Amino acid sequence: MTTPSGLLPLDQLINQDLDDLIRKARSQYEALAGNHLWLTGGAGFLGYYLVLSIGHWNRTAPADRKIRLTVLDNYVRGIPAWLKEAESAEIRLRKHDVTHPIPADLEPANFIIHAASIASPMYYRKFPLETIDANVNGLRLMLDYAAERNQKEPGSLKGFLFFSTSEIYGDPTPDAIPTPETYRGLVSCTGPRACYDESKRVGETLCVLYAQTKGVPVSQARPFNNYGPGLKITDGRVLPDFARDVLAGRDIVMLSDGSPTRTFCYITDALSGYLRVLVNGRRGEPYNIGIETPEISMRELAERVQKLARELWGYQGKVVHKLSDEGEVYLKDNPNRRCPIITKARTELGYAPEVDVDTGLRRILNWYYFNRDAEAA
Repeated sequence: MTTPSGLLPLDQLINQDLDDLIRKARSQYEALAGNHLWLTGGAGFLGYYLVLSIGHWNRTAPADRKIRLTVLDNYVRGIPAWLKEAESAEIRLRKHDVTHPIPADLEPANFIIHAASIASPMYYRKFPLETIDANVNGLRLMLDYAAERNQKEPGSLKGFLFFSTSEIYGDPTPDAIPTPETYRGLVSCTGPRACYDESKRVGETLCVLYAQTKGVPVSQARPFNNYGPGLKITDGRVLPDFARDVLAGRDIVMLSDGSPTRTFCYITDALSGYLRVLVNGRRGEPYNIGIETPEISMRELAERVQKLARELWGYQGKVVHKLSDEGEVYLKDNPNRRCPIITKARTELGYAPEVDVDTGLRRILNWYYFNRDAEAA
């Protein structure tokens, strides 16, 4: 199969992104250098570029400035090929369910990123209790470890990042969009998304309490619609669904009228923000991480994907609407708009997203083209 001329070779695409990520967050990688990081849920989307970027950093770092990383995951669907390839003397894989006690033989952590969760609506609707367990009980075990570590060796744990979610805001009132961290939320505690939304809210409360009462250096990131390489094409979220349609050469099928709006933040921008929260965030404080503009509808997103796929490999499909029971369930309690105010992250952390939506979409479609059948996709 001849590669379309508009596509970058996969290695070139990934290396460009990793170089860009390290450039944006160099001081944070410097802070991690020579330390040991635990990453829970590291086999998922957010772990993909984070793990690869640490390997990228380590390739040129002197021995005493390499970042040691332990990737903790239950690997319920097996270890992805990309993660096996990333394994090295500094990057170690450990099978561990975060709802179980932490193994005593793990090398002590200097930094912890707790990303273990079920984040796709398709999956957390199927596994609601497991979702709550990871977001609350798994987090509690990690926070207990952090508190005990700093009690035994004060200052040895330097940073703890909890991946919260923009879903904690629920369906904000019009006057609260764009949404600041101070907005308290309008959330259903009984709807189909409640297992995820409410458990993340409880998780943030735990973080605040552990910061206040036990001095744990924990901060919370609230992601707003991240996308990029590593997001499985079978994930069930809207962008992978659109990509699956265009790669199959069929029409892009929308399960709604396309009116809900979102902002979309490319993964290199998002990770540069998360690393800032980990290293520089204030204890117990939440930070919105995403982009503020443009806020685009699902219909416009589909049309952008259609246009870019046409440019990249001559896609001939169109955008069609197909209302279904599946779409109605997915969209129940789904906010009509979601858009952050990121002033706090900008001013306190120096967060400055750069990648425009069309550039990011072009790059993820490029990645999907070469990963349409791979387990990483």
